[in-house]
Amino acid sequence: MCGFVGFVNLEKNLSNSKNIIEKMNLSLINRGPDEEGYYIDKNISLGHRRLIVIDPEGGKQPMIENYFNEKYVLVYNGQIYNTKELKETLINNGFTFNSHSDTEILLKSYIYFGNDVVNHLNGIFAFAIWNENKKELFLARDHFGVKPLFYTIKDNTMIFSSEIKGIFAYPNIEKIIDNQGINELFGIGPAHTAGTTVFKNIYELKPAHYAIFNSSGFHYKQYWKLHSKEHKDNLAKTSEHLKFLLNDAITRQLVSDVPLCTFLSGGLDSSIITKFAADYCKKEGLPPLNTYSIDYVDNDKNFVKSDFQPNSDNFYIDLMNKNLYTTHHKIVIDTPELASYLEDAMIARDTPGMADIDSSLLLFCKNVKNEMTVSLTGECADEIFGGYPWFFRDDALKSNTFPWSIAINERQNLLNPNLSKKINLKEYIDFRYHESLNEVEILDTDTIETVQKRKISHLTLSWFMQTLLDRSDRMAMYNGFELRVPFCDYRLAEYVWNIPWEMKALNGREKGLLRYICRDFLPSEIIDRKKSPYPKTHNPTYLAKVKSMLSRIMEKPDAPINDLLNRKYILEILETNGSSFKRPWFGQLMTRATTYGIPLSGKYVA
Repeated sequence: MCGFVGFVNLEKNLSNSKNIIEKMNLSLINRGPDEEGYYIDKNISLGHRRLIVIDPEGGKQPMIENYFNEKYVLVYNGQIYNTKELKETLINNGFTFNSHSDTEILLKSYIYFGNDVVNHLNGIFAFAIWNENKKELFLARDHFGVKPLFYTIKDNTMIFSSEIKGIFAYPNIEKIIDNQGINELFGIGPAHTAGTTVFKNIYELKPAHYAIFNSSGFHYKQYWKLHSKEHKDNLAKTSEHLKFLLNDAITRQLVSDVPLCTFLSGGLDSSIITKFAADYCKKEGLPPLNTYSIDYVDNDKNFVKSDFQPNSDNFYIDLMNKNLYTTHHKIVIDTPELASYLEDAMIARDTPGMADIDSSLLLFCKNVKNEMTVSLTGECADEIFGGYPWFFRDDALKSNTFPWSIAINERQNLLNPNLSKKINLKEYIDFRYHESLNEVEILDTDTIETVQKRKISHLTLSWFMQTLLDRSDRMAMYNGFELRVPFCDYRLAEYVWNIPWEMKALNGREKGLLRYICRDFLPSEIIDRKKSPYPKTHNPTYLAKVKSMLSRIMEKPDAPINDLLNRKYILEILETNGSSFKRPWFGQLMTRATTYGIPLSGKYVA
């Protein structure tokens, strides 16, 4: 896990660009605190920041390979999980190896397979490979976009980075939020449309895409998507295959040369990950698996039961650890810390995100990083297996918009009145919503309910899951900490996508099939537990602290934030503690808008 930056110009000599690439690379120091590396030549400049996870000596980057008089240079962020199979194929075709790093396997796989390499990879990855002889740059991103990759083209120079801040470290790149950026920020946010950012002319390489930059320009291509087809396996065969896929995905992701753990909330998803991982450690004669959970000062005292948060985690965490080969650690976060790290969380994302849902994960990873470097999480199970309330609620299914983001009028009211006259958030949201639904493959044999569930599943996978994956990557990597997401294995997603809804929601339960296949190896209390989202603070002092922070920002009528926001409405929100927001801002946890942390340095053009 790392970060990388670079720029290419096929018409200009870049040999004297070291000060630029060093500045860009420095902006990513949190992603790779262990090492830095550079490659500078006539037409390209590359920088890499490394977080050492596999093969400390053999995985140094940029990695250079000379093969039959051709020169290849790789910078890479991620982890490849099928290295064993790839290495066997390469050895059988005459390749030799100097290390056991996945970096070397990835580079030589590209040399052997060419652009088709992406169809042979199982992992989370973003990488760039420079072919010196062809003067060609190849960029690629994993199936679900777990690892980020951004780019822009300015004056015939292709500039790219693992994070937007790396691009802004390049000279004369303007920070402009235009009409589309405002629509993204206030209409779609904290989600975003794949391929876009809130900043004008700054793009992301879409998940499951690769791109080529050469003398003919910049071209990109989708290499993978979820295809709809008939599911022919019965319940027994489906269950057995799912168990195999889960076990295979989890055990593949336990490879590490540094300390590794799991996050355990006592929910179904993290319990599954921890169960398989703990059994693997015991079978292999390894020390007990370390598990970590997050809690907040006085949370038990202040906890209020709700439909979205039906119970706290502690009982279920204790239950799991009594039954597993594990050593558990609890991280307790206090309110002042949670509020003070809101700004760090926004810096980590480069744009406003999910408020304390971000800062709490950032702090959690910061504390776990003191002892560990890698963790497996249960992220993405709800998206893959249908775990959210909107999969079951008729009003959400018929909302004709993104079901986790229905507070459209409230969002529009947040805009500065001068901007609000020029921008119609509903029109933009509707356009993106229908554009996305047009991508869904519907079969002639699909029932009305299956069609409905395919559509809501596609939206959830493409938008909501991407938002959570962005959060996980940025909050973890800000601390030089790696999060792995076994439920995001593309083979698992492919298989589950076509399981009929009646089987997927077995017994009418959210993630009913997933619960069913775990009945023989998880406690019944875990299997029957109602879905409970990522734990957040219930301490009223948090809201008071954030209110105070925002009040200080809004004291001055000429504060830069007022170029974007409706000051009168913000003051009303402050007076009413956000009660004017009748519906959640986003998903299940963000019940109020997060106005603290809007990016202020730059231009707003609508």
